[in-house]
Amino acid sequence: MTGTRAALFVHGAGGGGWEWNVWRGVFEAAGFQVAAPDLMPVRGNVSATHIEDYQAQVRAALAALPRPRVLVGASLGGLLVLGAAEGADAVVLVNPLPPAPWLVDMPARDWPDVVPWRRDARLSGTRRAMPEADDATTLYAFRHWRDESGVVMRKAQSGVAAERPACPTLCVASAHDDDVPPAITRAMADAWGVEVLQTVSGSHVGPLLGREAAGIAAQAVEWLNRAAKTG
Repeated sequence: MTGTRAALFVHGAGGGGWEWNVWRGVFEAAGFQVAAPDLMPVRGNVSATHIEDYQAQVRAALAALPRPRVLVGASLGGLLVLGAAEGADAVVLVNPLPPAPWLVDMPARDWPDVVPWRRDARLSGTRRAMPEADDATTLYAFRHWRDESGVVMRKAQSGVAAERPACPTLCVASAHDDDVPPAITRAMADAWGVEVLQTVSGSHVGPLLGREAAGIAAQAVEWLNRAAKTG
């Protein structure tokens, strides 16, 4: 991948394109055309939204970008990226929700039809979820969490089938992640024969929202540059 490149960032459950603000800056400084849209509920109805609805949005957003183009997804966004990877020239997965069969090692949870992350948001809880973030980032995240579709979360938890992307792929894993244990990400990467960037981040959202986010994004750009040179 040489010349002008594009990158589509796909956010995680309960979040939005704002999660990628730091990464956007790093990628744009490296010459990427960046898109980081919000995944939208169907007809404004969160409880009626299915994972296929999000998948369609990701594919449409990717198709609108010029090639060569990179797909970058975090958490639920990582799983969605795997479903659209055939249209990408490189893939970066940040603490991705794993597809089957690696999902069997994930802790099971019960999801209501609407997961009330916006309604039940507390600044103290946001701070606990983002131990590496500064106060301004923590406050911004607290004000921007959104409720999520439990239908989507239940489907993701049931085990979504996904194949290894045919393009160069990088997995980014936090050193400590209670939501997606790093051992699961490494096991998936080992099975697929793809590279892992092990970070010092101590939380699930740390690579995007923690103080180390810019450095991690820069390492992802460096990896993309190497992947471009090796074809």
